[in-house]
Amino acid sequence: MRRWIAVAVIALFLTPCLCQGQGVIPLPRITVGVGAADTGNPGQLSTAIQILFLITALSLAPAFLIMMTSFTRIIVVLSFLRHGLATQQLPSNQILAGLALFLTVFVMMPIWRDINEDALKPYLDGRIDQSQAFHNAVLPLRKFMFKQTRAKDLALMVKLSGMSKPKNEDDVPTYVLIPAFVISELKTAFQIGFLLFVPFLVIDMVVASILMAMGMMMVPPVIISLPFKVLLFVLVDGWNLVVGSLVGSFR
Repeated sequence: MRRWIAVAVIALFLTPCLCQGQGVIPLPRITVGVGAADTGNPGQLSTAIQILFLITALSLAPAFLIMMTSFTRIIVVLSFLRHGLATQQLPSNQILAGLALFLTVFVMMPIWRDINEDALKPYLDGRIDQSQAFHNAVLPLRKFMFKQTRAKDLALMVKLSGMSKPKNEDDVPTYVLIPAFVISELKTAFQIGFLLFVPFLVIDMVVASILMAMGMMMVPPVIISLPFKVLLFVLVDGWNLVVGSLVGSFR
């Protein structure tokens, strides 16, 4: 990278000289080509495959992260928690997204470890072909999604797809399983969010009743109840309880 920056700087300084006709400096020609490779030896393709996987992961990472992992449930519950506390932008979106991301990595690590051991490494070592590697990589994800998907949501997506009733989990296509999994995650996240709202709602109602009894109807109850909600959340060690419950809900 530093080499190309140096070349660009030199070319920038030499451009006026070229324009004035003081000499012609040949510039290097850069070509990019694709040649044939030995498909029978996966070791020769390991670098190209890694680059291909990297590009694919960068383009599809948001969809995979949100739709096929625990990220959806975690980020929705954390958003409910912030709204329940009524702390506006505290914690900020960056903090909530970062916490949700690392919790997702923590929850999904055993699954990603299985994918690495059963799919990626055997393929790079030449022990399995590409189709078998893809099959081995999808199996742990499907097992995780089936465990978190409700039968009612799965039946809905099977009905909407127009396919016949599957006999077992192996007959359910992945494109049918993913939306059913997302619907189930959203329902679970809203249920947890409702339970988080209840204690904060009680505090708001108590503060509003006290203010009305004192004749202070012009004072917004949220301003008075906010310190009490934050104090309650800190005293019960709320972050420990919320994170522990979230991670435990995937076990």
